Amino acid sequence: MADLPHSRTLATVAILTYNGEDYLRRILDAVSAQEVDGDVEILVIDSGSTDSTLQIVSEFSHVRLHEIPNSEFGHGRTRNLAASLATGEFMVYLTHDAVPLGPHWLRELLAPFSLNEKVVAVMGKQVPRPGCFPLLKYEIQGVFSQFGPDFGTTLFYKDDFVVDEALLNAISFYSDVNSATRRRFLLDVIPYHDVRYAEDQMFGKDVVESGYIKAYAPRGAVEHSNDLTFAEYGPRIFDETVGLRQLGMPVGELSRGGMVRLIVRGAAADTVRISRDRSYTWKRRLYWLALNPFFHIRKWRAYRSAITVDLNDEAAIRKGSLEHSRKHL
Repeated sequence: MADLPHSRTLATVAILTYNGEDYLRRILDAVSAQEVDGDVEILVIDSGSTDSTLQIVSEFSHVRLHEIPNSEFGHGRTRNLAASLATGEFMVYLTHDAVPLGPHWLRELLAPFSLNEKVVAVMGKQVPRPGCFPLLKYEIQGVFSQFGPDFGTTLFYKDDFVVDEALLNAISFYSDVNSATRRRFLLDVIPYHDVRYAEDQMFGKDVVESGYIKAYAPRGAVEHSNDLTFAEYGPRIFDETVGLRQLGMPVGELSRGGMVRLIVRGAAADTVRISRDRSYTWKRRLYWLALNPFFHIRKWRAYRSAITVDLNDEAAIRKGSLEHSRKHL
């Protein structure tokens, strides 16, 4: 990172870690190599890692480490803590498995703030890892393709065109896997909610509903897709759906017949995509053609369980939860 004559820190890149050894060295190398016009602080907040995470951080003398007990971690709470500890004008958040792509990632992620002072939150693109299973790979690609072309920047805001909750939710979609905000905005105006799940979705909605602008910066991209096994995928879907229900966010009803139709339709569409996907070898295509339909079955069974479970039945929720077994995802 260039040593530039700026007295004020341009940005603090906060990386929240918990047993994040798999990708952390790549992340720290990538953030340290950013070409950006300003000083950058790198802040790691670790919540009780028992693997080699802390050893990896110690290899980067310029990285600031703050440790908290595992019991004090909260997805929104810890991001607010990072903002209070940081020195940067902008807060940039990465999860411990999101690897910046290229030396201009940070510059591109911060660029939309110069467009309008009402731009207070920026979401970067996520590119699935090469080993990601097809269902998740195509979902990630589909989600981010709808926000705008890779060569531009898209601004989202609420106006008279936004007449229903569904459209508001689409416009305000936000992920803090790879994101940036104005630090004073987080501290003084709208902080993250201290909730178990979907703190980023709630933040995005607060931003848009309050009359501010959210931006999508696709050139500020990271490599990211959750490394889930087949056994873990269903409980992860269960967690996501139950979390949304607990926050009062809309989730669709699903009958048994509707579940079967979604499984068949999704598996058929992925079969076509896999057959045409040249990122896979022919052997890998055959492998995924056989296995991927079972991921669709697991997804929609878990979703249906999540929309029918009693939200007051803590034992049933813990039984179906991946987060309960792993503490942090």
